[in-house]
Amino acid sequence: MIEKIKELTKKAGRPVRLMEVCGTHTVAIFRHGIRNLLPEGISLLSGPGCPVCVTSVEDVEKAMAIAKKENIIFTTFGDMMRVPGIDKNLSDVRAEGADIRVVYSPMDALKIASDNKDKRVVFFATGFETTSPSVAGTLFEADRLTIENFYIYSAHKLVPPALDALLGSGEVNVDGFILPGHVSTIIGSRPYEFIVEKYKKPSVITGFDAEDILQGINMLLEQIVSNNAEVEIQYKKVVREEGNPKAVAIMNEYFEPADAYWRGIGVIPLSGLILREKFRYRDVNSLFDISITFSSGSQEPQGCSCGEILRGLKTPDQCPLFGCACTPDSPVGACMVSTEGSCAAYYKYGDFV
Repeated sequence: MIEKIKELTKKAGRPVRLMEVCGTHTVAIFRHGIRNLLPEGISLLSGPGCPVCVTSVEDVEKAMAIAKKENIIFTTFGDMMRVPGIDKNLSDVRAEGADIRVVYSPMDALKIASDNKDKRVVFFATGFETTSPSVAGTLFEADRLTIENFYIYSAHKLVPPALDALLGSGEVNVDGFILPGHVSTIIGSRPYEFIVEKYKKPSVITGFDAEDILQGINMLLEQIVSNNAEVEIQYKKVVREEGNPKAVAIMNEYFEPADAYWRGIGVIPLSGLILREKFRYRDVNSLFDISITFSSGSQEPQGCSCGEILRGLKTPDQCPLFGCACTPDSPVGACMVSTEGSCAAYYKYGDFV
């Protein structure tokens, strides 16, 4: 496959820029040494597919405000603990005395609510289409078991609208997309068809093994060389064209799309998920008003290039803070916090520091 990739790169006759949308792909590409195997002429850019990285400062600030309230147990995935707000993170707030607990699934949070009926338990619902069906299923269970003290704060994001926004901005110069395997397990390939119909960009849904990724790159190059554009599925052992209808159904039953702010990118129309009106009693916003006021320029740390990295305009080593002021032990930007973040992957596996 590597030899065929080299051959196709020559046939392309020009530099080829591919974007791996998913943060897990970014890590896998580094871990397998794939960047070093590719010929000159192919460059890989990271996209906005790291849910921790794109969670906005406002959402983090609101999460911390909720956690500080009386009789609240705030639950979250572990990788959200160090995502920076304006000048603190959830780990700091826990150190100050807030009851913040790390869970491995929303059902863990529901168990905490069942065991602590005198408290209001809030789950920080983050992630893409991969996690939102499980949150919906947990809400179903909360009602079935009449656990009335369980709530969520939804910061869910949707991948296809983000790709549409990136391509529509005119900033992103890519020749093809390595599409996320996990998200596509849920939604299938059809929601990406606009990439071909509207923007004429080759796209391949790819798995995470070295062979999967190399085959996906090979399939993209074949499309580019033949001047073709379609959405192909390399990850056929997991992903179907229609996705997982049951997962999509329960997600759509509980959630509806809404405009959402993506860190470093801005507001993307209908790219987030909020609870539908009939389930708003499970929304922590129904308990109390959570308003956050930002001063000018407080949204992102000064000098941080996380936004440009998420949009594929820069690589992490082009950020002035990378590897010096910003490291995994002392992250400045969200892209260095998550193990799926581009900056963390570059720092751990790259030859940049």
